Amino acid sequence: MNFFYVLNGKRIKQYFLIAIAIVFSVGVIYAERDNITVFAPQQPAAIYSVSTDKKVVALTFDISWGEKRTEPILNVLKEKGVKQATFFLSSPWSQAHPDIVKKIVDAGYEIGSHGHKHDNYSKLSDEEIRKQITTAHSILTEVTGKQPNLIRLPNGDFDKRVLRIAEELNYKVIQWDTDSLDWMNIGTDKIINRVVSRTHPGDIILLHASDSVKQTHEALPVIIDQLRNQGYEFVSVSQLLAQTEVNGKSVQDKTSSADNPLSAFNVAG
Repeated sequence: MNFFYVLNGKRIKQYFLIAIAIVFSVGVIYAERDNITVFAPQQPAAIYSVSTDKKVVALTFDISWGEKRTEPILNVLKEKGVKQATFFLSSPWSQAHPDIVKKIVDAGYEIGSHGHKHDNYSKLSDEEIRKQITTAHSILTEVTGKQPNLIRLPNGDFDKRVLRIAEELNYKVIQWDTDSLDWMNIGTDKIINRVVSRTHPGDIILLHASDSVKQTHEALPVIIDQLRNQGYEFVSVSQLLAQTEVNGKSVQDKTSSADNPLSAFNVAG
């Protein structure tokens, strides 16, 4: 009889310890719920690249001001036979330069949104974030005749609220894995070396076509030639996303500059 009570006492102790462990685990999961993405695969994320073995990459160009640099870049793309690229256009710039926008569209290049006001959206209210994205959408649709569904946020800045609102508005937030730093005008050779040495299959490459960049049109022909020599094919961002599963990165309730310090300084737009 004594053995019977000892055995049950051990089981009760085991059950008690298991219950404590479960309660503790639930508490940890709840406390860290914003940081644990495996339990929330549906959580929206910015797209930096695509996981693929195919040697495909997307050249992307941000434009928010000026009228001197875009056409030389378009000429390079034409001369090199690059038929697919993605241009992220700010809506005020597009309104001010419809003739240049038409040349981009007529060349067959994909148009993405670069927002309306060139500001850090993570600092805005939900209502203002929505207004900025929808205002840009309306303007770009009117100017280009096409409805964009990709957005690269000004300065590459976002938080979870921005990602959520963008997704609600049927937008995918597009970042980059390879930053050319062309907006810093670091020199043609350095721009070339940065891009060529860092590019990988499924990469999204950040370049600019605003007037702040003075060397991009000089570096671009060599970048195209060298990447082609390595077997790379140039596609639009949408074509890249169609390849396979995207490589997204989750964020905390803060701006993306913490994950990508360079993005906070990407003001060339």
